[in-house]
Amino acid sequence: MTADGNTPPGIHRSGHAHTTMYLVADGDGVTVVDTGLPAAWPVPLRALRAIGTEPEQVRAVVPTHAHFDHLGLAERLRGQWRVPVWAHPEENFVAAHPSQYQHENSRLWYPLRHPGGVPVLAGMVAAGAPTVNGVTEPSELVPGQELGIPGHPRAVFTPGHCAPRLPGHDAVTTGDALVALAPYPGGAGPQSVSGAATADSARALDSLQALAATRAAVVFPGHGRPWREGVLSAAERAAAAGPP
Repeated sequence: MTADGNTPPGIHRSGHAHTTMYLVADGDGVTVVDTGLPAAWPVPLRALRAIGTEPEQVRAVVPTHAHFDHLGLAERLRGQWRVPVWAHPEENFVAAHPSQYQHENSRLWYPLRHPGGVPVLAGMVAAGAPTVNGVTEPSELVPGQELGIPGHPRAVFTPGHCAPRLPGHDAVTTGDALVALAPYPGGAGPQSVSGAATADSARALDSLQALAATRAAVVFPGHGRPWREGVLSAAERAAAAGPP
């Protein structure tokens, strides 16, 4: 587990197997944004202790999207901690079957062309990527809706994602809509997700505009380190780079 002490007060970032989860805390409790992979079960427990809270204070889980490496612990948290897991209705099938999502390019092609991504993918497999359970009872997340949960996230719709905007922290959590580490090619820096993880790279690039429109000062991606030079600069770099 890694933790980032440089996040703003009220946000705790923890990483495991090249995936990231965020705890957003305020006086009403804690919201978990993204949940990593099954082997990351100790991560939220340690993170809660680090910020002086307990599982009983977790009020909700908000995955940015329903891919296996963001939904890994969601069903376990829902069942054991009795908290809702919020998902866009278009994500219901993938939320129930988190490994069965469409993608443009074969996942087998990337290790051959981008060997730098092999350690990332191997770490995810070792952390239980093939064994992620789907979420059986998601709560409906509406784009533009401000959720009445800790952090008061507002769902910014990007195709395949609802990126939670955290207005109290001038931040946006972007999942795979904008990453700082591309799991399949393994490259670092602001970029769009690869064709192994999206069904439409052109649409994924277009979605950067919705993120840029938030004008958030900090980007918290699903993979890689936070980007503190503003979402506008991150989106510009990702758009200029094109699909990895």
